[in-house]
Amino acid sequence: MGRWAPDARGRLAKAAMELYAEQGFEQTTALEISERAGVTERTFFRYFADKREVLFQGSEMLEQAILESIRMAPDSLRPIDIVIAAMEGVGTVFLDRAHSIRRAQIIAANPALRERELMKMASISTAVAEALRQRGVAEPGATLAAETGVTVFKVGFESWIAGTPSDDWVECIHATVDQLRDVTPSSG
Repeated sequence: MGRWAPDARGRLAKAAMELYAEQGFEQTTALEISERAGVTERTFFRYFADKREVLFQGSEMLEQAILESIRMAPDSLRPIDIVIAAMEGVGTVFLDRAHSIRRAQIIAANPALRERELMKMASISTAVAEALRQRGVAEPGATLAAETGVTVFKVGFESWIAGTPSDDWVECIHATVDQLRDVTPSSG
């Protein structure tokens, strides 16, 4: 495949994921990824700052989808319901469950990637709390709702890639919220 073939970014991402799965993240070089994708190493670095970015390239899109949902939510909803609805809505970001499973396995196998994933989640939580504050939610409510929502996202994501209770994103988020309710004492 010539280096002028279309969708170099997509080919690079696909090649990287294949190589990470085959030989491990640490053992894979940008040159190997480039060669498999049929482009030069220089082309790799036009699209990705480093080989980690292949795994985290959708982070901004995910965050923006969550924030847009929060901005568009009706004022009548409680902050936690706004955040949970936003987490339900981002299921459209995960169009390829097999890719998400492979990505999660690669990240789980590497401590530095796990740390990066945690930083990504912390960044989303900070952005969600700020979006809630912009809607007039006072502290500590904004932070509590944001952190709870991100936790629901993380646990729901793990359920979704495991296929329990199903491979339906919204169902996994609902099940996670139900489990949260089960461990949270009712006031009254």
